[in-house]
Amino acid sequence: MFHLRLIVPVERSAAVRDLLLTEPGATHLVIWPGAAVQPAGDVISCDLAREATSSVLAELRALDLHRDGSIALEDLDVMLSRSAEEAERDAPGESADSVVWEEIEEATSEESTLSVTFLAFLTVATMIAACGVLLDNAILIVGAMVVGPEFGPLAGLCVAAVQRRPRLAARSGLALLIGFPVAMLATMAFTGLLGALDLVDRDMLERPRPLTEFIYQPDWLSFWVALLAGVAGMLSLTSAKSGALIGVLISVTTVPAAANASVAIWYTDYAQAGGSLGQLGLNLGAIVIAGTLTLLVQRGLWNLQTARTKRRPPTIAPGAAESS
Repeated sequence: MFHLRLIVPVERSAAVRDLLLTEPGATHLVIWPGAAVQPAGDVISCDLAREATSSVLAELRALDLHRDGSIALEDLDVMLSRSAEEAERDAPGESADSVVWEEIEEATSEESTLSVTFLAFLTVATMIAACGVLLDNAILIVGAMVVGPEFGPLAGLCVAAVQRRPRLAARSGLALLIGFPVAMLATMAFTGLLGALDLVDRDMLERPRPLTEFIYQPDWLSFWVALLAGVAGMLSLTSAKSGALIGVLISVTTVPAAANASVAIWYTDYAQAGGSLGQLGLNLGAIVIAGTLTLLVQRGLWNLQTARTKRRPPTIAPGAAESS
């Protein structure tokens, strides 16, 4: 469940109160009249079943609370309450299938912003992958995949496409378009440094590499793996299954492909560089396509499910926590 806390202008407090009282997925409604100072208004809180959250937030936005007041949402890990159980039972749809768009937009917006931290993680991941390429070490490749932050902007592009958020799309695209070239240039310099220290050489790139040669040899299987990873990644994001997301990150060849291209360009092996860049583009494109389609299907199924579920009137227990 989620805990919802609102600052509501006094003239709209009654409308918000009625909205939450008639919402079957809402419970534990509390009102503190005039408690808010900046901005001024009433403070209203309640607990919401996950499957009811998006519709309630949409109605609150329609009342302009996000402009004239405040809407805060907090995920509750533990909730021991019979009325909460009843709210989850009465709310239309299934909690596991619900998508809280505001939660996804907030997460992807934060993770898709071009920042020093994003560039640092992507650069470090690419450098680690470069070591894995030269040493033909699968463990380093997997580690680089986990460190790489590129799934955030990719998810941002998917959400932006479905929700028609051009600013999010521009921010996510900028992070990718600048992030990968910066990381690759830094990795080329890193490769040169390792070579100057006599730690690596061209022969390490050109020799047979049975564990990492797939990185610069894209094929249809790579496409389907990336497509499935995009589906799993978006499902893990919308259901907050972070453990599943880690599995997705180590199944796609984005950072390793950028690393192999960087090393190959440094050693002027343009055939390997071209294959690696092809692998990179294939994975990025497949993830965005799969993630977008997954969100569209989730939204369609959720709309269908909620449309078929009859809204039942809420049961207001005597003495419910409410102030006026």
